[in-house]
Amino acid sequence: MKKNFLAVLFALALCSPTFAQWKPAGDKIKTPWGEQLNPKNVLPEYPRPIMERQDWKNLNGSWNYAITKKGEPAPNNYQGEILVPFAVESSLSGVGKTINEHQELWYQRTFDVPSAWKGKQILLHFGAVDWKADVWVNDVKVGQHTGGFTPFYFDITSALNKGNNQLVVKVWDPSDRGEQPRGKQVERPEGIWYTPVTGIWQTVWLEPVAAQHIAQLKTTPDIDKKTVKVEVATNVCSPDKVEVKVFDGKNLVAKGAALNGVPVELTMPEDVKLWTPESPSLYNMEVTLYKDGKAVDQVKSYTALRKFSTHKDKNGITRLQLNNKDYFQFGPLDQGWWPDGLYTAPTDEALVYDLKKIKDFGYNMVRKHVKVEPARWYTYCDQLGLIVWQDMPNGGRGPAEWQMHKYYDGADAIRSAASEANYRKEWKEIIDYLYSYPSIGVWVPFNEAWGQFKTPEITKWTKEYDPSRLVNPASGGNHYTCGDILDLHNYPGPNLYLYDPIRATVLGEYGGIGMALKGHLWLADKNWGYVKFNTPEEVTNKYIKYADHLLELIEKGFSAAVYTQITDVEEEVNGLVTYDRKVIKVDEPKIKAINQKICNSILYNHVSLPRMQCAGN
Repeated sequence: MKKNFLAVLFALALCSPTFAQWKPAGDKIKTPWGEQLNPKNVLPEYPRPIMERQDWKNLNGSWNYAITKKGEPAPNNYQGEILVPFAVESSLSGVGKTINEHQELWYQRTFDVPSAWKGKQILLHFGAVDWKADVWVNDVKVGQHTGGFTPFYFDITSALNKGNNQLVVKVWDPSDRGEQPRGKQVERPEGIWYTPVTGIWQTVWLEPVAAQHIAQLKTTPDIDKKTVKVEVATNVCSPDKVEVKVFDGKNLVAKGAALNGVPVELTMPEDVKLWTPESPSLYNMEVTLYKDGKAVDQVKSYTALRKFSTHKDKNGITRLQLNNKDYFQFGPLDQGWWPDGLYTAPTDEALVYDLKKIKDFGYNMVRKHVKVEPARWYTYCDQLGLIVWQDMPNGGRGPAEWQMHKYYDGADAIRSAASEANYRKEWKEIIDYLYSYPSIGVWVPFNEAWGQFKTPEITKWTKEYDPSRLVNPASGGNHYTCGDILDLHNYPGPNLYLYDPIRATVLGEYGGIGMALKGHLWLADKNWGYVKFNTPEEVTNKYIKYADHLLELIEKGFSAAVYTQITDVEEEVNGLVTYDRKVIKVDEPKIKAINQKICNSILYNHVSLPRMQCAGN
């Protein structure tokens, strides 16, 4: 009898979440990296290369999860396992369930702190959690964060036990039923709107630090003065010394120090290397915090010397400039979605694949469309040489009308106080998070009137908060005469139907050439592109036809262009690469050749200012 009872217990244990074998949920297409994913080694790479410490501990992997009604207490029992950091709706989470605004998602796991960290402060980091996260360690609430796209952390030292510790996270995400920035997530995906992303979707990790430590770096290069300004924020205010060293490889090229809270001003060598997509030169940095003459904290970082600006060329056309030279920026729309991981690339190799492919296609820029990526993505852009146009993830209702072909004369959208507060808070956090990445050249607060409100005010604030970058106030949206850029959208082919003689005029979206490839589709019978073809040859030829027309329009006034898009996304089959990243849908050498011609086209601009509708007309 006893033997039989034990056998039953053992059988039940095998069926419990603790013994469950992870497997992807659903039957949607997978990427090669998702198909080979090792659940015991999920995204093991250091998550913050621009401010790196040697010691850290990755908490990715198998956690327990439960879905409860909103407002209910923490569950006594969890419903199964979820693979962190993949959103609960994703295949790679192993769950594949949709959460609505009346529900909350709970996570639980245990962890220990390495004995070598004794005497250190322990920080618990989250790369990103969508949208509202409450966090407990050993039943002690350590903090709360709202915002689905930016990293945050808590000092959990006082909540820790010796040995085993319990971590619990509660997440609420109302998707498109809420008043938060959400990008393209909707409860009912269709067309250009995609599957919701709820919960933890970037790496969770522990980090030991000194009682007094470096909390943030803000690096500002100035190529005209050949200087780099480094602002170091620490967790406590004190008059201690901060030292910054800059290296070219292993060679020390600049060194400076200041008291805590005072920017460190560094003079770079006379022959300083400038960052460009053709030559993405980076300088390594070492930042050290001293207390009573002793080094108490040190982080490794990097920077680059580059400048984004505008300038009128000899024909009076306002051009985008890189490092004080006219420079045509050309790249694809990149939405950053994955069929198996949704917001989260299955592996680091997958994360960088799209960027390498963008370079392979001959582009020099990428527009990150209504999404913010993990830190490593931006480091790869810095390393590979890709200028980034960074969108604000939209959310909330915009104006009642969308006027594309003239300057906006309609009524402004009125957001609720909560919606406006969420937008302002999260936009500031995004800029703070990304400020020091050299590759970011353009901020895009709004897209196509989605959630667009108080455009001149938001644009002015963005420009004043970060004067080192250009501001594209409304990509394809309701146009105001503010910021640095007038951004037109036109599908499928390029068209210069509006021109601004003061700001740079750009084609923020065009293309959308569709081709559905059987076996590589999100939905077998429901997909679309702005135009549809059946063979790579047809797609390539149409792409080149549009590119030739774009070359003509560059001469007439366009200073940048964005092609839609690098990959298919769910129902959209207008990518150069399939959604599962298994097939390149065009003749790559031909695409590269015409793209490089476009990138270099501004050198051959010798025409006069065109006559067309201008600002104020």
